[in-house]
Amino acid sequence: GAFGGFGTTTTTTGPAFSFSAPTNTGTSGLFGATQNKGFGFGTSFGTGTGTGLGSGLGTGLGFGGFGTQQQQTSKYGLLLIYPFLSNKSMRLGQACKWHVSARDERDAILAKWNQLQAFWGTGKGYFNNNIAPVEFTQENPFCRFKAVGYSLMPNNKDEDGLVVLVFNRKEIDIRSQQQQLVESLHKILGGNQTLTVNVEGVKTMPDDQTEVIIYVVERSPNGTSRRVPATTLYAHFEQANIKSSLQQLGVSLSMARTELSPAQVKQLLQNPPAGVDPIIWEQAKVDNPDPDKLIPVPMVGFKELLRRLKVQDQMTKQHQTRLDIISEDISELQKNQTTTMAKIAQYKRKLMALSHRTLQVLIKQEIQRKSGYAIQADEEQLRVQLDTIQCELNAPTQFKGRLNELMSQIRMQNHFGAVRAEERYYIDADLLREIKQHLKQQQEGLSHLISIIKDDLEDIKLIEHGLNESIPIRGGVFS
Repeated sequence: GAFGGFGTTTTTTGPAFSFSAPTNTGTSGLFGATQNKGFGFGTSFGTGTGTGLGSGLGTGLGFGGFGTQQQQTSKYGLLLIYPFLSNKSMRLGQACKWHVSARDERDAILAKWNQLQAFWGTGKGYFNNNIAPVEFTQENPFCRFKAVGYSLMPNNKDEDGLVVLVFNRKEIDIRSQQQQLVESLHKILGGNQTLTVNVEGVKTMPDDQTEVIIYVVERSPNGTSRRVPATTLYAHFEQANIKSSLQQLGVSLSMARTELSPAQVKQLLQNPPAGVDPIIWEQAKVDNPDPDKLIPVPMVGFKELLRRLKVQDQMTKQHQTRLDIISEDISELQKNQTTTMAKIAQYKRKLMALSHRTLQVLIKQEIQRKSGYAIQADEEQLRVQLDTIQCELNAPTQFKGRLNELMSQIRMQNHFGAVRAEERYYIDADLLREIKQHLKQQQEGLSHLISIIKDDLEDIKLIEHGLNESIPIRGGVFS
């Protein structure tokens, strides 16, 4: 049937279950007399009065001032005519594609408005007067503000027992009260003496939050100890009474830090998250730079994007802080290396001097021990070798000449260095005062001479100016 939202309309249709051109009579409204053309479904397989699907914007949506419409309802019901509307996804698509209440140009307007709200991910989509509107959220498949990022998968095992607690407090407060925090967590766990709470690490998070990683060690009566599994500890923290106690301490979130099994990773990758297009999800899996360590995660809305941006900035600051610490350590190590190298060179020189002294002592002992004995064969061979080396050293073109040349150059360098060091001049105070006075008089004389030259230049310019003015007059006289 036709839709008379902009006035009071009486509608009649043709035979049932057929497309007809309704005739509108007695039309009046905001925009004057109008003729509303549309097609509608009849009531049954027979003749009767055709009905529309809705009572108009004026009554169905609560938009005041659009008028009312008189019509009847199909006895088969809307779900019989549109059985697919029971599915939420299909209802979203129905709200974004076309409107079924008015069946005129307003359907396109409402459809575009619903599309815009779906793209935003907020608002309600009205598509039928007898069915509740669709609630648009950012998880709907039409929302445009979505992206896929990558997060590092944890590699901790369940036996490590690591559980993350996120506190709504600053890191400095957590570190200053770390012992009290451990005692409070121990009380929350029942105060059992066999349990010990340990802090694995403390890390700053955006928005003045702090991440604290803890694990609990359980000691048995026979003296052995083990860590409580992360899943067991997390399940204990998720109990209602325990969770309320943690919230009183400022804990806003708790999670178990355990690695994902291959089956969990496979299931997570096979099922796209809510509202993410399967094609985009498949492309994200293909673009994963490191599938063994990274896993794609959806980013829905600007809040999630801002959160990841803050986390990225925080991690960048932590990396920069760590790099600064490493740079300082490297500088300190370089200083220590320089000091160590100098000490090694000093110890080498000392070792050489001690070796020479030891050799001299050994020579004297050997001389005293062998005094009165004849020269042995091995000693004779050693003497021949030493004589050969001595001859090579004493040869003019061999090592001795070069050593003498080097020694002479070293002596000359030392002599010139000593002469330069001794060349220092000193001037008596009275002589220095006289030199200053003489230079001052010279400066004053130069200044006086410069002023005379300037005056002479001014006079010359004046003479030149007078000559230039008198030349035309003389020319007029003699002409």
